[in-house]
Amino acid sequence: MSPTLTIFVMVMSLLCALNNGNPNIEVGIGVILDMDTSPGKMSKTCISMAISDFYKKHDNYTTVIRPYYRDSKHNNVQAASAALDLMKNVQVTAVIGPMTSSQADFVIDLGNKEKVPVISPAASPSLSPNNNVYFIRSAHNSTLQLKPITELIKHFSWSEVVFVYEDGEYGRGLVPYLSDAMMNIGTKVTYQTVIYPSVSDDWILAELYKLKTMQTRVFVVHALPDLASRFFKKVNDVGMMDEGYVWIITGGLTSHLHYLDHKDDMMQGVIGVKSYIPNSGELFDFKRRWKREFRSRYPEDDVTELDMSGIRLYDTVFGLAMALEKIQKEKGDSDGTGALNMRTRLLSSIRNFRFDGLSGNFNVINGQLQSSAYEIVNIIGSGENTIGFWSPEIDGISKKLSNNTKGLKPVTWPGGSHVIPKGWEIPVSNKNMLRVAVRVGGLDQFIDADIDSDTGQVTMTGFCVDVFNAVVNALPYALKIEFVPFVTSDGKKPAGSYDDLVFNLSIGGYDAIVGDITILADRLDRVAFTLPYTEAGVSLVVPIRDERKSAWIFLKPLEKELWLTIGAFFIYIGLVVWVIEHRVRGVPRPPS
Repeated sequence: MSPTLTIFVMVMSLLCALNNGNPNIEVGIGVILDMDTSPGKMSKTCISMAISDFYKKHDNYTTVIRPYYRDSKHNNVQAASAALDLMKNVQVTAVIGPMTSSQADFVIDLGNKEKVPVISPAASPSLSPNNNVYFIRSAHNSTLQLKPITELIKHFSWSEVVFVYEDGEYGRGLVPYLSDAMMNIGTKVTYQTVIYPSVSDDWILAELYKLKTMQTRVFVVHALPDLASRFFKKVNDVGMMDEGYVWIITGGLTSHLHYLDHKDDMMQGVIGVKSYIPNSGELFDFKRRWKREFRSRYPEDDVTELDMSGIRLYDTVFGLAMALEKIQKEKGDSDGTGALNMRTRLLSSIRNFRFDGLSGNFNVINGQLQSSAYEIVNIIGSGENTIGFWSPEIDGISKKLSNNTKGLKPVTWPGGSHVIPKGWEIPVSNKNMLRVAVRVGGLDQFIDADIDSDTGQVTMTGFCVDVFNAVVNALPYALKIEFVPFVTSDGKKPAGSYDDLVFNLSIGGYDAIVGDITILADRLDRVAFTLPYTEAGVSLVVPIRDERKSAWIFLKPLEKELWLTIGAFFIYIGLVVWVIEHRVRGVPRPPS
């Protein structure tokens, strides 16, 4: 063996010995997932790949994440129990998960008490990093998605919406914020439907039939995939996915559409919003590798798409690994002691950090992942068409994110229609009809009624009816009208005078009156009138007094100015006479 080769072997042996004498420091990280679900399996695969990829890129790091997985089994108590075991018994440095807001609520509370950082994508606004110091939200606050939703509703000028949400921490937290957001754009939330996850399909059907009897046709749905799949199946069954309806889904559902069964059959024309992740070669490569890894681990699972939560979870592990290495270097030793100190250092490091990950700019400030752009998609066939974007830098919504092109791309609405729904329709139910009385027998040009003797159907014509119909059609909501002629039982003559008709309205016999009705003082005391539409003004008819019986009738022939002139001349003449008689001053002359 040559001397050079001998020296090389000795150096390598020494390096190996040094390396074996200083092994990597394992840092325990707890992971709480619903292991038997597709999202749980996807999350576990992403975490494993993130740990593997990170330490392949940074093989010189002294710290290494060791995950401790626990199954929450779809149960809040089980999630809390798993968290307590990880924090107290395993002594993990941080906990990733749970993924749902209801489970995370319990775990975050434990994290605050045990001083263990909890990193979760729970997006409910009721779970705030500001109020929970040890909570780091690795997703956007769900209230942020209200910006693109309200801009969407504002863009189409819909004045009313119905909010459908899942009962629980995930659904309830958004309700007050949605109402305020709609109020800010002048849109009214006319009804709210709360659906329990365990509710029966019959209950969902009954609730949908109730919604169908209302005039509002714009619905905002905030639910998780399991409940949403059942809900939209029943929406199709009752015919509420037809032309004229509008369905908008929030980000939590839009990002997980691939978990829904038969999406291409039951959600055609639905509009959704979700956080925008820019495409990149690195992301494309990861999706390809993830698909291969997922299939090898879970061949029985038919999920083939990686969603946004998985990508952000991958970035979360990268950020956590970088923070652990940073605090270990700052610590300056490798004894691995001081779990509480390690947790405190980690918390201060991960509550504010930023790096470029697969999801783009991963920026956490005060424990909250900062907002980015939102993508607006239209579900067509088995896929999604991007129809627009919203971002904090854009005033409103635009067709492209790169430039401020106002508006949206063409939308395919439910029923395959390309006509923008007006947001309301005449309700299916015959109840709550507006009874409008009309008095016939006057001028036919103003109002006339044709009553079918066989069916009793009333056909109204005339100028007053035309004006009334034009006003009703211009309203941003539906009014179902029933014209009721104010006639006798034989339908040949009016059932009373105009005063009688107004009196019937005042006591609740009708909801409104249409006709050539004069506005009189006594009628104004009973009912309210619209402004006259035959001329621009208001006329008031009052009784005329008989001035001939007045004591001052002699003043009427002449005008006031003439009487004043006569009075002035009378005074002038008097003054002249007085001056003439008194032009010689002194002792009065004796009488002759």
